[in-house]
Amino acid sequence: MARLVLTSITLVFLSMTLSGCAIVSDDPSHRTPGVIIDDNVLEGMVEREIRNSDRGYKGSHIIVVSFNGLVLLAGQVPNEELRAKASEVTGRLKRVRKVHNELNIGGPISMVARTNDSWLTSKVKTRLLASDAVDGTKMKVQTENGVVYLMGLTTRAKADAAIEVASQIYGIQKIVKVFEYLD
Repeated sequence: MARLVLTSITLVFLSMTLSGCAIVSDDPSHRTPGVIIDDNVLEGMVEREIRNSDRGYKGSHIIVVSFNGLVLLAGQVPNEELRAKASEVTGRLKRVRKVHNELNIGGPISMVARTNDSWLTSKVKTRLLASDAVDGTKMKVQTENGVVYLMGLTTRAKADAAIEVASQIYGIQKIVKVFEYLD
């Protein structure tokens, strides 16, 4: 009898504890841990496939960011042919839903510029997280050569609010929206 009571108490405790860990959400912009992991894996796959597709990518600075299968390509490649090929290679991958190719033609930017980009990304992300108008946890921020890319699954109003927050930061050359809209 005591064992049955102990088992019942344990089951009740476990069900109460695990109910707080629910992954399902009514929020359409909610991303499950599985989707986040898929995006991280996809980023590595895309970069590997691009670099393996042509020796011309050697020395190129390529950034790949994925959000729910939307892929952003940023950085620098030597010529237009490689820029176009990067989109083509990326688009062929199974989990890629859309490619935003923002690769520029030219040599890689300097380490000083990359450090500045990291600083700008940190400032934008911090401001988005602190903002009451935007849920910064549901957006990715990437900066390349002073251009800030904002990605996420959101409404147009929240996307506009995110742009407003980011535009207040000194040093940003341009802001590019790579959002998937819920409305």
